[in-house]
Amino acid sequence: MSIGVGKPEALTGTSPLVNASERGFRLTVLVPVYNERHVAEAAIRRVLSLSDPLIRDLQVIVVDDCSTDGTSEVLTKLAAEEPRIQLIRHEKNKGKGAAVRTAIAAATGDICLIQDADFEYNPTDIPSLLIPFAEEGADAVFGSRYMSAQYRRALMYRHTLMNKGLTALSNWFTDLHLTDMETGYKAINTVLLKSIPIRSNDFRFEVEITFKLAKRGARIFEVPIRYLPRTRAEGKKIGAKDGFRALFAMFHWALIDDLFQKDDYGTRLVSELEKARRFTLWLGNTIRPHVGDSVLEVGAGVASITNQFIPRDLYVTAESNPHYLRFLQSYAMGKPYVRVAEFDPAREESYRAMGARFDTVLMLNVLDTLPDPEAALVWVWNCLKPGGRIIIQVPQGQSRFGTLDEERGRKKRFAADELTFMLSRSGFRSPTIFDFNRLSVPGWQLNNRVLKRRRFSRIQLKFMDTILPLFRHLEWIWPWRGLSLIGIAIKDN
Repeated sequence: MSIGVGKPEALTGTSPLVNASERGFRLTVLVPVYNERHVAEAAIRRVLSLSDPLIRDLQVIVVDDCSTDGTSEVLTKLAAEEPRIQLIRHEKNKGKGAAVRTAIAAATGDICLIQDADFEYNPTDIPSLLIPFAEEGADAVFGSRYMSAQYRRALMYRHTLMNKGLTALSNWFTDLHLTDMETGYKAINTVLLKSIPIRSNDFRFEVEITFKLAKRGARIFEVPIRYLPRTRAEGKKIGAKDGFRALFAMFHWALIDDLFQKDDYGTRLVSELEKARRFTLWLGNTIRPHVGDSVLEVGAGVASITNQFIPRDLYVTAESNPHYLRFLQSYAMGKPYVRVAEFDPAREESYRAMGARFDTVLMLNVLDTLPDPEAALVWVWNCLKPGGRIIIQVPQGQSRFGTLDEERGRKKRFAADELTFMLSRSGFRSPTIFDFNRLSVPGWQLNNRVLKRRRFSRIQLKFMDTILPLFRHLEWIWPWRGLSLIGIAIKDN
């Protein structure tokens, strides 16, 4: 999949939604409904009546979660009258999380916002939730029932105490400082939301999405909202048992990393490997002496290497993966020396658009995914100033190729003499090639060739990351070649 070319004048450190705000957002409102015959129509009509400069287009996706009280008939009639409504019906009651998951799949707007089909949340607050997207490049905005505002209704004390307790525990696990984790008003960038797998079928969705946004490094904002609570007698469906379920869900999602949908980029595997913080630091320390002041990092991922080398005079993070691009655009906010580029490393136009203005180009685990790696090296040569360096990391040993390589989208693995030859033929001089990471070879071979897995277990990654500080100093004793090769070469003056 090709994303396009990042041009120098288009390099940006801001969210694309900041630019979208100049003409308004396409807003998708997700409405899960179950047995709300008396209030659903009025609640949805309040959404449809929204008019604000920040809302350019409105899509309302209503998911009827197999209502049995006549709600289905009400919704069918309403959808027939209003073309902005897309009505989807579950043939079996599955819960709020499942209904939201169904709605997300059909969403086409820039931003998705969840709206319950009752009168607890007031749609006139929705424009205020869009402001952080427009002004701050937010990834997600939560509507808080407890933030300070000009006025606030006095809410039920015990219910409030339970919510604040759950929020406090959530904040401890996620290291976010939220005031209302359980809020029903959550607005999230649609690209980001679609990339996150949602497993919860019930109200545990609120915990799951909060934890996953936190682990993805999303920029989350809060906005005060109004809240009109209703009682069980009036149809409120969440209860004390859901509070206990939320509690156990926190422990679950604190331990489990399930952050990306499966895609063609191998994002899920790469994101898991990048959780190995000590390994990433080791790699960064290994190449640090060769990194200059103006850097182009091709395949920047979630900025685990970037974070070690900034600030610099200029640091361009280049990516083709749309999930990583979204992260990098948020990451670059407030860092004027960081620029983000949509960049296809398999296309010459991407490199030509960068210009010859870098003294360092980083390509870590990129060449192995390209159909013509030698052509890419020639294009990199043209991006460098005279005397500039290319720093490459590639997987070593074609005989080791297996399922984990396939999951990452690799075409091949390399030999040292092959990499030396390619660099020399591409115009680089004095190539230096050396082994890296012999420690991980047994585990990689076991998972990749014997067990034929496509993912590492969290326990394995944690174990390797724990023993790394001790054993990385003993790299020289292992009798096999390293899992990777690192190559450094210079462009002639």
